[in-house]
Amino acid sequence: MRPVYLDNNATTRVDPRVVETMLPYFTEQFGNPSSIHSFGASVGGAVKNARKQVQALLGAEFDHEIIFTSGGTESDNMAILSALEAMPGRDEIITSKVEHPAVLSVCEYLEKTGRAKVHYIGVDSFGRLDLEAFRAALSERVALVTLMWANNETGTIFPVEPLAELAKEVGALFHTDAVQAVGKVPITLKGSAIDMLSLSGHKLHAPKGIGALYVKRGVRFKPQMRGGHQERGRRAGTENAPGVVALGKAAELAMAAMADEQTRVKALRDRLEAGILQRVPNCFVNGDKYDRLPNTCNVAFEFVEGEAILLHLTRAGIAASSGSACTSGSLEPSHVLRAMNIPFTAAHGSIRFSFSRESIDDDVDRVIEVLPGILEKLRTLSPFWAGANEAPKEFKPVYA
Repeated sequence: MRPVYLDNNATTRVDPRVVETMLPYFTEQFGNPSSIHSFGASVGGAVKNARKQVQALLGAEFDHEIIFTSGGTESDNMAILSALEAMPGRDEIITSKVEHPAVLSVCEYLEKTGRAKVHYIGVDSFGRLDLEAFRAALSERVALVTLMWANNETGTIFPVEPLAELAKEVGALFHTDAVQAVGKVPITLKGSAIDMLSLSGHKLHAPKGIGALYVKRGVRFKPQMRGGHQERGRRAGTENAPGVVALGKAAELAMAAMADEQTRVKALRDRLEAGILQRVPNCFVNGDKYDRLPNTCNVAFEFVEGEAILLHLTRAGIAASSGSACTSGSLEPSHVLRAMNIPFTAAHGSIRFSFSRESIDDDVDRVIEVLPGILEKLRTLSPFWAGANEAPKEFKPVYA
């Protein structure tokens, strides 16, 4: 039986066309892209082409606004640390309580070391940002606003473009962690107020270990890695040419598949949600019903442990997750769901199914076939299941 992979927000399979494109840069095209001889020049040309491909996917104005990095975590760190250095006299950061650990961990470190005061903006039960609290936190002390484009666990989309406009009114820089959004929703950075944007290749069918940071032309930027002139002096180190070429090809393919993400993939997600809500009692969808990534479905199953659900799904050949792969192993409910005030009895049983352009109808059919039986079996073992009828009424299914 074909394995069912629905954990694409954790990582995607590298597209065979991406592999084919990058392979020569391990062997025949092995030169250093900074070298002036023919071996290096040909690789340098491929790196330049990849930069243009990423520029096109982001709708950026210039290709030199793209800095290649090792992935989303490095890009987030670079953006946050650079902003503090580049904005003397400002020592505050605004972020949200539902950011990825790549952002939250840096902010917590800066707080502990006394380098910055951080405002953590809350969200409502659908994961939508508290706009009043955001406006109240804005001041001329703020160096950077860093907010994710789309949440990695629920798929809820923040209105980053108008939020960036508000940041500009107080002279702050604006960064968005768009790791989950790039390649899934249309992005046009040219003409926007967004100063910096992070992306990661392995979320859009490129290999792990390659990513990029967009830095708008004219934005003050302080390099965090020094040692060479690569990336126009903004990120030292010999370029990962095979990874860069792969990211460029993945960006090209993502542009071509954008319509599929918005239609067919979204239809798969919606059919899965409808099937689960129809067949499984006491469950509901986490996240914004409308402003959400087309591939992401996070369902809370009350009175059962998410890890137990995942174990049974794995035995049935189905891969999903209980939240961010970067926080797996924790026995605590997701910080995202806690910030949304999801009841404890449901937050512990939340499962994320995330699709890609490689997902098919059979994947949905298989989950709908297997999942109800798993929940029924596990709930018979739960001491809380007897009180299921007393579940909080305000957290009934979003799509009821």
